[in-house]
Amino acid sequence: MKLAVASGKGGTGKTMVAANLAFTLSRTEPVTLVDCDVEEPDLNLFFSGSATTTDVTVPVPVIDDASCDRCGKCGEFCQYGALTVLRDRVLFFPELCHSCGGCTLVCPKRAIHEEPKRIGTLSVSAPLPGLNLISGLLDTGSSRTVPIIRAIKERANNDPLVICDSAPGTSCPVVETLDGCDACILVTESTPFGLHDLRLAVDVTARLGVPAGIVINRSDGKDEATVRFCIDHDLEILMTIPFSREIAAIQSRGDLLCQVRPEWQKDFSALAAKCKSLAGVEE
Repeated sequence: MKLAVASGKGGTGKTMVAANLAFTLSRTEPVTLVDCDVEEPDLNLFFSGSATTTDVTVPVPVIDDASCDRCGKCGEFCQYGALTVLRDRVLFFPELCHSCGGCTLVCPKRAIHEEPKRIGTLSVSAPLPGLNLISGLLDTGSSRTVPIIRAIKERANNDPLVICDSAPGTSCPVVETLDGCDACILVTESTPFGLHDLRLAVDVTARLGVPAGIVINRSDGKDEATVRFCIDHDLEILMTIPFSREIAAIQSRGDLLCQVRPEWQKDFSALAAKCKSLAGVEE
């Protein structure tokens, strides 16, 4: 089963849910936890340990000036403006390139070849028995988050139980994270901003065909608007976590709620069972 943990906005407690769910499940079965927030990965703060790191690269075009006759076909083909053909040279803007390889195919002089360019790193560690952690980190100055997310997901592709901690929001990194997942936990908070962004996140999961359930975090007992939204959209509230200074203090220390307060493992085990049912996975 591949499970995503996402949220429409940042700061809802998405990583807390993912980390404690993975910790609880790893006590009874192998779990791979994938940190797909490659711009600001932070699961390593909860699961420290030595990691093996490799580069993530993408192919980028290189122009052979001696063979190029500046016909302009590569620039005409590139829909992202990464190649601009002038009378005496070809300008390449790597930050706009999507590594589609089309320019190498349309060049009649075969004056373009591709070379790998590093955009980030992939790290793998085993911080706990039964738990593997795979993280990606985008290089400073790079904007290519999606290829890194794709690479770390492929690394976990054959593992039986994968939990993907998504970046916040509803943009391309989130779509890439959700792609191929069997179910999604959407973590929200009962505030006007939380409900607004939950609507956006629910729309994304619906468009991708990924079944979703809701976790309400930091509940102050005034969740009526969120509950009404879930009823109206046939969304199951999988879990409600109360607003608590103790939980906040545990998180701020980089500790796991289910480790410091083992009684919470029962709640996260119940959450896992509901997620498997949501995904259509038999116990």
